[in-house]
Formats: sequence, structure tokens, C-alpha cells
Amino acid sequence: MYENKEELEKVILVAVSTGNEEDAQESLDELEELVSTAGAVVVGRVVQNLEHINNTTYVGTGKVKEIKDLIWETDADAIVCDDELSPAQYKNLEDELEVKVMDRTLIILDIFAGRAKTAEGKIQVELAQLRYRSTRLIGMRNLSRQGGGIGTRGPGEKKLEVDRRLIRNRISQLKEQVSEMENHRQVTRAKRQDNPVPVVAIVGYTNAGKSTLLNTVTNAEVLEEDKLFATLDPTTRNYKLPDGQEVLLTDTVGFIRKLPHHLIDAFRSTLEEAKYSDIIIHVVDASNPSMDKNVHAVYETLDNLGVKDKTIITVFNKEDKLETKPILRDFKADYVVHGAIKKGIGIDDINEAIENAVKSMRVLYENVFTYAEAGKTGLIRKYGQLLEEEYKEDGIHVKAYVPTSLIGRLNWQWYFYMVYSQWFSVVKH
Repeated sequence: MYENKEELEKVILVAVSTGNEEDAQESLDELEELVSTAGAVVVGRVVQNLEHINNTTYVGTGKVKEIKDLIWETDADAIVCDDELSPAQYKNLEDELEVKVMDRTLIILDIFAGRAKTAEGKIQVELAQLRYRSTRLIGMRNLSRQGGGIGTRGPGEKKLEVDRRLIRNRISQLKEQVSEMENHRQVTRAKRQDNPVPVVAIVGYTNAGKSTLLNTVTNAEVLEEDKLFATLDPTTRNYKLPDGQEVLLTDTVGFIRKLPHHLIDAFRSTLEEAKYSDIIIHVVDASNPSMDKNVHAVYETLDNLGVKDKTIITVFNKEDKLETKPILRDFKADYVVHGAIKKGIGIDDINEAIENAVKSMRVLYENVFTYAEAGKTGLIRKYGQLLEEEYKEDGIHVKAYVPTSLIGRLNWQWYFYMVYSQWFSVVKH
């Protein structure tokens, strides 16, 4: 009996180095991971040093000939460029090379198309793909063919003759659906604000170990793979800390270098989980040689999303893979934890950091409740940290750490006193 195995598409990676060639090689290493995740195999790499990218053919004319020879030698099916190509660059390269031409953005979109599971995720992917392809219908002739190969997954027709009007109409439909989902998400976030339970967003470079952390502490059963963008759709779980405090843990899509702005815009509603969180856990793959650049990419993306003034816990993960133990620091973080999440190393320290971060968001609250107000102690147990509770003749004496948002529900006079005290302190100084 013979087993039919699908032959992997063979591709050549192409990059232009306008500065440090080492950076270009590191970027190509990542692109190779992306291509592998998309389901192809790399059979060659070409890097050209230029002052700036060639507007006509991405690389110089001499390098185009070199790539053409390499295609013949390796029997490659396609090339993948490390930067986003213009429609003219697509067309000119395909005319010269006579193979399928793709770029980094297209590969990421292709992976997203294969990984999106929720309705919102699928709509966001389709919208991003249509926006990307609508300006490139002239150039991407090889993508017009129905059928296999990476860079071709996703919705809609792939014919060159696809009607731009139909694409525009579909984009309008999708934007309406995304808008409805965003409104629903805003309602959900508004409810969260009324709910004093702190929200903790797990962010980090793709494949850093975010889903592993969520699964380890909550048994969320989120997909874990040693591949880029294993998780696309956000997952939120309730999590009770060892000291009894409750938080909401949210996993997010991984960040990556050279992530185009229009992709950030397409997935803004998903990525903005970090913006509306109270605490951010930044998971870092300490074993990755490009760790510093990856950390920079994460903070850059957070800045693009408008994420500011958040308590940040940085977790240097996968330290068990390091032969030597360098001193790892993150000066933007409020708390730093070292460990190997998959092996359970550092989990206690992560919990302690979250507990301290949550505690720093709360105020020490002391009050005496009448027995008719006994239900308020239940609110404190649920949303705060009850330190002392004593039943006396005049009522229930409590001492606790509580979120400031809860104080108004417990005691309005105490709340206004606190606000006035803070205001007076500011005026005085």
C-alpha cells in the first residue's frame, strides 16, 4: 500500500540589509520559522547589502539574476521577501523570476488564517487579507490560482480578475461585523470595570510561553506548540491566587518584529486586552538569542496600542535552556521573575508578584458594619483581602485590603473622605 504525502512547498528567503547584516540574518531566521509554521521548507537564503531597498525589484538587478539561478538549482516554487512588498515590486519580481512571490506580511496572514478559531478571529483575518490583497491584485498573479501552497489560505476568490467592487463590498460588510463585535467587547469591558476583580493580561513575543503560563496556573487547555502564533484568539480565565485574591487572566496573540501597522489595526480589538487590563505579565523567552530585540518589539507594540501606566511583571522564561546564567533585567518592569514555566519553576514567584501587584492597587480599609450590612463582608471576601473580622455588640469590625472601586459600594462617607484627603494632599504640596 502506498501512502500519498503532500510535498512541501520549497521557498527561497530574500532580505535586504540596510545596516547591520547580523540583524538581517536574525530576521531571516525568524522568517524561516514563520515559513515552517505556514507549511513550507526553506531551500535557500539570499541577503543583499544596500543603502536602501530597491523600489522596483526589492533587491538589485544583479541579485535578481542570482536568485533566478538559485531557483533553478534548488527547484524552488517561490520566494519570500523579509519586508512588505509594493504592488510594483510584486509584479516586477514575478515577471523576472516566473515563480510565486510572497512577503513576510502575507506569510503572517496565512498563519493567522489557519489558526483563527473564533468568529471574531476569522473575520479579522479575512478583513486584513482583503485589505492587503486589494492593492496588489495586479502584481500577485500566481496567487490567482486556486489550490495549494502557503500564502493562499483564506477567504474569497484568488483570481487575478477578481472584481475590486466585490472586495470593497465585502470589506464594508466585515467592518460592520467588526464594529458590532467591538461594541460587544466594550460592553463586556464596562461590566468588568464595575466588577472589582483585577484583569491581568499576558503579553509577549510569539512563542515565549504565554499559553503555557495560562495553562499551568488555570488548566485552560489553550493550544501549546513550539511554533510561532500557536495562539491567535484571546482566552480569559478566572484565577484564585494562593492568598485567596481573585484575578482574570487573559492570554493574547503573540507580538513579532516587523508587524505592519495595518495588521495591528486589524487585530486591535484583540490586542487591546492589554490596554484595558490592570496588570501586564510580560513573558520573555530568555533562551532566544534575539531576546533584547524581541523585548523591544513587545514594548514598541504596546506603545502603538496606547498602553500606558500599567503595573508590569516581566517573567524571564525558559532559563533552564541557558548554559550560563546571565543577569537578566527589565528596567521597565515593576516586578521581575525568573523561571521555566513548563517545568513549574518560578510559578510561586509569579503568584507572589501578582499578589503584590494586586495589593498595591488596593487600600487599607477599616470599618464597622451593622449586622444588617453583613452582606458587605461577602463583597470584601470576593473582591478584596479580608485581614480581620470581629463580631461585637456594635457591629462587625473589619480590616481589609480592598479595590478603590469597591469602597463606594461599602461606605460612601469613607470614599469621599479618602478622595478629599488625596485632593488636599495635592493642593498642599
